[in-house]
Amino acid sequence: MHPQPHHLRRCLALAAALASATCGTANAQGAAGYPSRPVTLVVPTAAAGGTDTIARLFADALGKALKQPFVVDNRPGANGIIGVESVAKGPADGYRLLFTYAATMAVNPSLYRKLPYDPLRDFAPIAQIGRAGNLLLVRKDLPVNTLQEFVSYAKAHPDTLNYCSWGLGSGGHLTMESLKKQAGITMTHVPYKGSGPCVQDIMGGQVDAGFGDTATTVELVKAGRVKALAHSTQRLPSLPEVPSMAEAGYPFKNYSWYGIFAPAKTPPAIVARLNEQVLRALRDPALIQRMRELNFSDLPLTTPQQFTQTLRQDLDDWSQLVKETGVQLD
Repeated sequence: MHPQPHHLRRCLALAAALASATCGTANAQGAAGYPSRPVTLVVPTAAAGGTDTIARLFADALGKALKQPFVVDNRPGANGIIGVESVAKGPADGYRLLFTYAATMAVNPSLYRKLPYDPLRDFAPIAQIGRAGNLLLVRKDLPVNTLQEFVSYAKAHPDTLNYCSWGLGSGGHLTMESLKKQAGITMTHVPYKGSGPCVQDIMGGQVDAGFGDTATTVELVKAGRVKALAHSTQRLPSLPEVPSMAEAGYPFKNYSWYGIFAPAKTPPAIVARLNEQVLRALRDPALIQRMRELNFSDLPLTTPQQFTQTLRQDLDDWSQLVKETGVQLD
């Protein structure tokens, strides 16, 4: 092969540089023009639950900020797997995003041997939303008022109490299994398809106990319709008399969160633009007030990189809890 003349090499180098610059400009313009049509926000739960309620708050905020509708698409079922998988296998163009709860990404990989998605490989984390735990609730006529009394009652009545959760392997299921193991008590698990029906049946007396999300249960506790014995991670400003599980002698370190994700190959500029708008929403006094009303006072502001690190840590922490409790679904 003959060597290229010097001026030809210079021309080729200039053309390559020009193409690169043009490509970079096009990418930047693509992010600046995003979104140019409605965006679908897939929520892997039924409507009206805690996840759906928070998702609609952010769909509204993002829609107003980015001047395009963010439309919530509820895809419940199979511990969130149906909805999450639908986004993992969807187009990576920023027009189909996932709004989900921690267990779908941090717990399911330890519970299912054949999970049809990998949280780290198949998704680009955009932003974490909130950090929280769950309330241990009991029916109002159960003759206990503290977690210690509940443990004593369960020991005195082995295998007679039952508890509900929002599904096999859910946060409510694993948290109660952790408590059972630490306290040496036995109860029967009754899995439901959502936290709402579970809490309804605790109120109705059909179920003795269960963990419930703070967004929808604090007011029920204040109204005396259920009793709250402990919060899984910390005392809540809205229920200052209710201790954390650690304070009551049964430590539990695993937090829950909500988060927004895009398919893995979504352009980084679009991920950055979405993160910027989510963080702007999380600084908005009106939205902060609404989140506090839903009992979310811990609202970290995370970059996509920080949220990825949180996800990695939570995958480890929940994996350890799954091993300790011995829960396995397939």
